[in-house]
Amino acid sequence: MLPPELVRQLAFLQEIDRLKNVVRLSPLLDRSRRENSAEHSWHLALYAVVLRDYAAAPVDLARVIKMLLIHDIVEIDAGDVPFHLPETHVGQAEREQAAAARLFGLLPAPQATELRVLWDEFEAAASADAQFAKALDRFQPMLHNAATGGGTWIECATTLEQIKQRCQPPIERGAPLLWQAALALAEAHFRADRQRDLKDHGQPQKTGTFPTSSAWLQSPK
Repeated sequence: MLPPELVRQLAFLQEIDRLKNVVRLSPLLDRSRRENSAEHSWHLALYAVVLRDYAAAPVDLARVIKMLLIHDIVEIDAGDVPFHLPETHVGQAEREQAAAARLFGLLPAPQATELRVLWDEFEAAASADAQFAKALDRFQPMLHNAATGGGTWIECATTLEQIKQRCQPPIERGAPLLWQAALALAEAHFRADRQRDLKDHGQPQKTGTFPTSSAWLQSPK
């Protein structure tokens, strides 16, 4: 007979497999489909490993990775709401709180408490670890959009000023240099978009050409 703690741990691990079915607006870089929330969380964990030196303050990498791996599991119950569509956010905080209680509650009490405390810390974004994690959570979609000809910026009719208002505070707070990089990419996209508009006599182009190299990462001249 299995120990009760193991039964609960396995039940939790089985339940969070459902995160793979939560589809986000952000496309994969090859534009073959949209990414899911499990892929997003995994990708952010690697962002933390690779970009830790750009955190605004010293961070505990292990804690940051844990935060990023669990930060979106509430979407299993609450769903994902597009960041650039604020009207979809009504009631989302309450849905996520209920989801956190149910999902973390599947675990044995000590682990449930540990992960719920980490999730709450991420949401509050008051600690250095949480601020770096939040910065990465906003930074990654900006890179995806820049690499896919505008991505959700075009789909949600998002302006450069709206991007600055929504993304600059968390990214700049947690990783200032990453905000400089993200802003350069966004400005390059909107500058190219305006040039296409002029070339096409005011007809905006809604699709972009996926870069065949890392040229999209170069700072604009």
